[in-house]
Amino acid sequence: MEKMGIAAQVYSVRDAAEKDFAGTMKALKECGYEGVELAGLYGLSPETVRDCLKEVGLEAVSAHVGLEPFQEDMEGTVQAYKTIGCSYIGIPGMSLECHYGGGKFEETCQFMEKLGACCAEYGITLMYHNHDYEFGKTEKGTYFLDELFDAVDARWLQTEQDTCWVNVGGENPVAYLEKYKGRCPVVHMKDFVRNKGEVEQVALGAGEQDNAAIVEKAEACGTRWLVVEQDDHPYGEPMDNMEKSARYLREILG
Repeated sequence: MEKMGIAAQVYSVRDAAEKDFAGTMKALKECGYEGVELAGLYGLSPETVRDCLKEVGLEAVSAHVGLEPFQEDMEGTVQAYKTIGCSYIGIPGMSLECHYGGGKFEETCQFMEKLGACCAEYGITLMYHNHDYEFGKTEKGTYFLDELFDAVDARWLQTEQDTCWVNVGGENPVAYLEKYKGRCPVVHMKDFVRNKGEVEQVALGAGEQDNAAIVEKAEACGTRWLVVEQDDHPYGEPMDNMEKSARYLREILG
């Protein structure tokens, strides 16, 4: 079995990337990351981003892109991320109106199938990245998230499970990976603590997640990339936390 790669979600260090994209990519490489998942292009052209990552030695694993750019220019947007070299595109979330029970659910599902097919033509896999709100219950007692993955064929939409928000949403991340075995090529690794009812994100290994069990299950379920994402850094500096998380993951992977 191919060893899983370790990538960084650039959103985790967005302020630094905004000021100095190339320098931030170099720092992530020095932290031990093999790839990145983009969250915006910071005013740079796809070609510039591609060349920067190549020079630094990072793989362009994926990119988070909202539905709107694809609605405006589907093929052009997909082509841009193909130019960068991305193998995956993740929809980072969408309003409840676009989920089961919302007025745009059927329309959104049809659009995602069309988008997934377009991505496939360029050798890119489309994914949906969850937060905790998609674990709200429908009138049937099912999750909004499961309804989405049931409605859109797996050929066109894969999961990008954010293990923190799966946990916060009330599910066991290990069990939820097993549920979508073979449909989870990229997994978000994110740790957290609960402080007076609030979820605070921390470097991997400093919180309540059973990261070793998650990594083991991800590998068994066919995951190819583990992406470290830390949305906020209430404890420590962003790049320091990303370095700690990369080192921790490398220790688990051996």
